[in-house]
Amino acid sequence: MQKIGYARVSTASQNLDRQIAALRAAGCELIFREKASGKATRGRPQLEKAIDALGTGDILVVAEWDRATRSMLDGIAIIERIHARGSFVQVLDKPHLDLTTPLGRGLIALLSAMAEDERQRIVKRSRDGLDAAKARGARFGRKPKLTPYQQAEALRRLEAGESARAIGKSYGTHHATISRLR
Repeated sequence: MQKIGYARVSTASQNLDRQIAALRAAGCELIFREKASGKATRGRPQLEKAIDALGTGDILVVAEWDRATRSMLDGIAIIERIHARGSFVQVLDKPHLDLTTPLGRGLIALLSAMAEDERQRIVKRSRDGLDAAKARGARFGRKPKLTPYQQAEALRRLEAGESARAIGKSYGTHHATISRLR
């Protein structure tokens, strides 16, 4: 079992010393550090490296949970990625986020269930919105390259024996567009 630390501050003028001291006191020998804004859930390469360095039974230790994440869904995604590796998370300022304990593991189950429920609700709302739009007559997908008149004219020309390539060229479209009209 190895304890791997992660420390982050938001600006170059801020100092990592306090977090690093807490991580060392917790027994972390390897500590990933970065100075990056926490607004975005992307752009944290050192966090990615810290998670990638975890092996089965290893523990990612952070001094403060908001140093690793800024949103609930992002936090759940991080915890699930770590859990999938057979690893654990320990948050020094939030003992209830210590996944090395039974209570902490129960919390991940609860958070995972909440995330799954939220995802299902998002999918249902999206599907309901699409169905309502279709009922109102909304069309999805790309706009047709040819007007209905051009489509009828192209079909007539195809039936007369003209090649799809020649017709496509005259309309400025690909010959496959013309071929699909049949």
